Formats: sequence, C-alpha cells, structure tokens
Amino acid sequence: MARGLTAEGMEVVAVGDGPAGLAAALTGSFDAVVLDIILPGLSGYRVLEQMRAAGVDTPVLMLSAKDGEFDQADGLDLGADGYLVKPFAFVVLVAQIRALLRRRDAALGRSGQRVRLGPLVVDPVARSVSWEGSAIELSPREFALLHALASRPDTAVAKDELLRLVWGDEQAASRNVVEVYVGYVRRKLDSVGAGHVLKTVRGYGYIVESP
Repeated sequence: MARGLTAEGMEVVAVGDGPAGLAAALTGSFDAVVLDIILPGLSGYRVLEQMRAAGVDTPVLMLSAKDGEFDQADGLDLGADGYLVKPFAFVVLVAQIRALLRRRDAALGRSGQRVRLGPLVVDPVARSVSWEGSAIELSPREFALLHALASRPDTAVAKDELLRLVWGDEQAASRNVVEVYVGYVRRKLDSVGAGHVLKTVRGYGYIVESP
C-alpha cells in the first residue's frame, strides 16, 4: 500500500503497530490516516478513540477484515470518516483517500478568494499555486498554510493562529509542526525562485511579503 500510494504522488509514512501509529497521528501533521483495526500493541479502534479524545481531527479511513455492520458502526461512531473491508481493490482505496482529502479541503475553507501578489498566484478554487507562470505542487496542508499567509500579505501571522486556520484548533498540532510545514512550503517556493516571499518573524510567526 505504501509503495502504491507513493506512486500515486502521495507522501506516505508507514508504521507497524498501534502505539507507533498513535504517536504519529497525535502530531496532527498528516492530511489523512489509513488505519487498520487489527494492530499489534493497540487496536485501531483505540488509536482512533485516543486521536479524537486528543482533539486530532485528521480524516481517518479504517481498514478491516470484518464486514459486519456493527463493526463498521463502531468505527464510524468513534470518529472514522470512512471504512473499507478487506479484500479491496487498490483503486477503491485511492478513491476513498482522495474523497477524504476533498472533504478535508472543504472543511479547511479552501473556497476563499484567489490571491495574486505580483508573480505569486494562489487559487483556492483550482487549489493551484504558481510563480511567474510556473506551477508549484503543494500538498493540501501546505496549500492551506500558504493560502492563509498569502491572504494576509505583509502581515505577520502567529503560529497559534496558523494552527487554528490550517489545523482547525490550536491544540490539534504543535507549533513545531507549523515550523516543519513552513519549511516544506519554503523549499517548494525556493524551487522556482520564490522562497524570499515567505519570511520568519522570529519569536512570533510568519509573513508573506508582497514581491
């Protein structure tokens, strides 16, 4: 699955047991989680339950060899966003993940106004970013971060505010996660010579300056 999803252009982090999965999920740094129910150390049900109890609202697609209606209901009641029964076709898995990401995009408020700052264009309808006409490929979370900053040009935005705007809650992820994602976005902007527009306001947050 990890190889296949990577081939589909997704960035994949795979872990082999429940405790490791929970630790990764609690960072809030993922756009979606694919979660098997039967895991060593901690079941998928308990991973999901603890994620939601901690306020992590990352979309979760549960996988199970159980096809009973009560099993599916248990997963959905605990906060799962989708449920796939094994065996399943890989194309169905990809379609389910993309559907989760589309719903997540809508929940993150991606339907805002198109932003044009000189050669930088951020279009939330097409979910596209370009610099001097060159497309910049961003993940959904990276896009949300850049759009949040570009929508407030020349204005410093605090890390806590970015957590609320992009992750949905100041407690949904850590400030370090914001720093990591700013690094991702800056590297991709750098690839087209636009890294200078995204600057750090030391001890506070970040700012996108008008070129």
